[in-house]
Amino acid sequence: MDALIRRAATITAGALALTIGLALPALAHVTINPGTAEQGGWTKIAFRVPNERDKASTTKIEVTFPTDHPLPFVSVRPVPGWDVKLTQGKLPKPVVSDDGDKVTEAVLKITWSGGKIEPGQFQEFEASVGPLPKNVDQLPFPTTQTYSNGEVVKWADAAKADGSEAEHPVPTLKLVAPAAEETGGHQGAAAPSSPSAQPSVVAAVDGGHDDDDEGGSSDDTARILGAIGIVVGLAGAATGVAGLRRRS
Repeated sequence: MDALIRRAATITAGALALTIGLALPALAHVTINPGTAEQGGWTKIAFRVPNERDKASTTKIEVTFPTDHPLPFVSVRPVPGWDVKLTQGKLPKPVVSDDGDKVTEAVLKITWSGGKIEPGQFQEFEASVGPLPKNVDQLPFPTTQTYSNGEVVKWADAAKADGSEAEHPVPTLKLVAPAAEETGGHQGAAAPSSPSAQPSVVAAVDGGHDDDDEGGSSDDTARILGAIGIVVGLAGAATGVAGLRRRS
């Protein structure tokens, strides 16, 4: 019985080690974070670079920018211990932007060098880019990783046709439609001023003013009639007194 338990434990441990071993390469890929941004907008992207080697350090990272959909504005955040260089140049062929402008030059690549990513560590290299194109759903950023032992790894493989992951997948930024267009937020903003609610309020306010005007007019008329009655009564009394005096 004990032998059976030990054998089951050994098989379980072996299967777990194999699973972890298969999962580690996927976790060690160079990726873009966050991996999604809105079309036509601006975004900050971080190129997350892990060190995959046990006896060498990563000493250089070179990120190539798309030339078929160039990004007009690119800026980088300094990374302590690393030198950064933006390479700008002519595009292989002119590109017409979403605004109809003809673009002939753009940022071609960013290179970080002079630092070290030690074994078991990773580093993020950030850039702010935009505006993003509106007519594509993804932008690839082929990346070259250089190690201290001279090894060079190119992260530039496109996704396979069968959907499986490539050996060195290219870091890719997925582009989605702006949230306002999907949720119809503008219609929700107009709800407070819906025409069905306004007339009832206006009618209530107008009706209140009419009642006040009618009540005021009735009071004024009563006061005038009362004053006239008093004047007529006084005049009648004076006439009666004058008649008695003439008779006497």
